[in-house]
Amino acid sequence: MSYSFDIVGVTPILDFFYYQQQVEKNPNRSKAYLGSYQCSLDGFIKSIQVIPEKPQWNWDEVIESIIDFWLHQEETIETWKQTLENSHPQNLIIARVANVKWLRQEFQSLL
Repeated sequence: MSYSFDIVGVTPILDFFYYQQQVEKNPNRSKAYLGSYQCSLDGFIKSIQVIPEKPQWNWDEVIESIIDFWLHQEETIETWKQTLENSHPQNLIIARVANVKWLRQEFQSLL
């Protein structure tokens, strides 16, 4: 299976918590969002543990996709680190992990 990882923004912790509690209850969803106080590889890997309802994915492969992003997107990571550092201290940096196959099926069902 194939997974993608991308950093998508910075948001207050309460907004992110509310989103996870309300939207991420479906274990068959195509994507999950990770929140971390630090824009670091370790921070995002640790954030996997607090996903309320984890999709039934291969989480070792998800971690591999996060590591791959970290190895190949240095400029993007530095930009997001600066954005987080310049934001309110109670903000989280948010990333999206997607199951590419399930996401493709979702898009095809829309057509």
